[in-house]
Amino acid sequence: MKKSSEKAEKTAEKGENSNKREYIGKAAFFVSAFAILWSIFQLYAAGTGTFDAIKLRAWHIVFLLVMAFLLFPAWKKRKEAALKSPKIFDVLCIILTIISFGYFLWNYEAVVLRGGFLLPQDYIFGAAGILMIFEAARRVVGNLAVLALIFLLYNFFGNYFPGDFSHSGFSINRVIDHMFWGSQGIFGIAIGVSATFVFLFILFGAFLRISGFSHFINDLALTIAGRSPGGPAKVAVLASSLMGMINGSALANVATTGTITIPMMKRNGYKSRFAAAVEAVASTGGQFAPPIMGAAGFVMAEYLGVPYTTVLIAAFIPALLYYLTLILVVHFEAKRLGLKGISRENIPKIKEVLKKQGHLSLPLIVLVTLLFLGYTPLYTAVFSIIACVLASWFRKETRMGLKKTLQALEEGAKGAVGVGVACAVIGIIIGTVSLTGLGLTFGYTIMEYTNESLLLAGVLVMLMSIILGMGVPGVAAYVIVATVAAPVLVDLGVQPLAAHMFVLIYACLSNITPPVALASYIAAGIAEIDQNKVSLTAVKLALTGFLLPFFFIYEPALLLGGGTEFSASIFPVITAVIGAMALASGLQGWLLTRTSLFHRVLLVLAGLVMIAPGIWTDGAGVCIITFILVWQGIITKNNRKESSAAVHS
Repeated sequence: MKKSSEKAEKTAEKGENSNKREYIGKAAFFVSAFAILWSIFQLYAAGTGTFDAIKLRAWHIVFLLVMAFLLFPAWKKRKEAALKSPKIFDVLCIILTIISFGYFLWNYEAVVLRGGFLLPQDYIFGAAGILMIFEAARRVVGNLAVLALIFLLYNFFGNYFPGDFSHSGFSINRVIDHMFWGSQGIFGIAIGVSATFVFLFILFGAFLRISGFSHFINDLALTIAGRSPGGPAKVAVLASSLMGMINGSALANVATTGTITIPMMKRNGYKSRFAAAVEAVASTGGQFAPPIMGAAGFVMAEYLGVPYTTVLIAAFIPALLYYLTLILVVHFEAKRLGLKGISRENIPKIKEVLKKQGHLSLPLIVLVTLLFLGYTPLYTAVFSIIACVLASWFRKETRMGLKKTLQALEEGAKGAVGVGVACAVIGIIIGTVSLTGLGLTFGYTIMEYTNESLLLAGVLVMLMSIILGMGVPGVAAYVIVATVAAPVLVDLGVQPLAAHMFVLIYACLSNITPPVALASYIAAGIAEIDQNKVSLTAVKLALTGFLLPFFFIYEPALLLGGGTEFSASIFPVITAVIGAMALASGLQGWLLTRTSLFHRVLLVLAGLVMIAPGIWTDGAGVCIITFILVWQGIITKNNRKESSAAVHS
């Protein structure tokens, strides 16, 4: 166990840059106090609404970059011992951050009153601020920093690019003006969502963890699915989906819950590669599973200008089909291997679980209720955090006193650094897209080369979303693809909600898609199995997730409304659920009994045509499934007769 945990942590460091520094003495106290102060500031800003958008984003960047320079070393060649104070270079970066963004806060209104006219010193401080963004990104999200640098250079050297991607080039002053002093660069929507939705919901997740909510979820999952065939794997799916939904990071979720669930599945009889793949797939889906969707749903609602409940409802069926397929795959694999569930004595009773820990679900109930009542996500997040503390006081065992509350505030702030820095540097990418018209060029090029074929354009957008999402936190990945890729589908006539859900799902699935399948690699480290085997198995288990978006861009009814009447969604959803069952059966080779290769192919085909809405396709799928059920029913009946005759003889 220790060896596998070390492997997981090592892989997680590569993907999530979780090699955070540790401090001792007064430095440790200062870092903790600064993190707590940041969380309190964010709660105050959200609760009072006293800051305008630009100033809130600027203050958020100051806190964010200071924390990044304190927590992440400038060089990662070797792990640092616990420090008594930050390094000199870190202190210089912190000072330059405070000066450059402090200058922005002090002079922004003056620049606005001058009609946007900038003085020479404005460009100097702007350049310093951009430089600090890149330095923080280099430390925290290295690959994304390289991508942002490529986009930044495109502003200057676009005239060397061929064809439609060529432009006349922009001066350094024009780029600094747009990226630093404008509203579509660093201070654009990416850092805006980090300063509001993302931070508060990461903080909410920290409060849930400290209150013991994760233990409650694990015990509840045991009571629900523990005794059924392959119970441990079903428990892993349920627990990982719920925790992944809250923390919004597939990598962090695998690295934490996976150290418990993967060995548990292996002890139950599942193969290592299968157990690791189940954990990776379950953790990945949490990023588009309602009601929280890892905060990405709130960003989508902001982009589309719709209530969050619209996004929440639309995400329900994709998440349901994704996890239903995974649960059934786990079940059929258990039946195929002859695995049993967990014995009764090792499973807590549901009454006891609800009695001792049921109160910990109150924050989620408050969250969902307030959202459906029409309150803003920020208001909802603040009151859900308060509800978390209040709910913990219902029982002595879960009570959050001052120490635990401060711990949650500290963990929440530290946990927000990775996503926050990613959002900050993504501002460079978005700024480049808006300054150069790159988004329009992408869309025009895709439509030109695909002859405006939605299927071909969808394939290209899928690949673009997966590539841009590789190694990037879920929310940050969505912000990139929503800016670059989603408009292409909208221009081809796809409903905006369906287009954004399309790119979100593929950006999330990049966590399990080779060659940069970081969630699969972390799970493989825990299971001590080849990484490529796990990632390929994960793609197979998540097949519904890879196929479903293509169906709902053609038929938005699968998004429970999605621009159509709600009643029109009922029949397509029912047939899609049946299709998911058939797909899972075909993938694992089991229905009522073991299936032949021919029947497996038929079941996969039936699953695909039933997920695709349409009377003829649904009818064909029902006929195929009925045929195989009757066939297997006869075989099963004959086998029982033969077994009975053998016993009597």
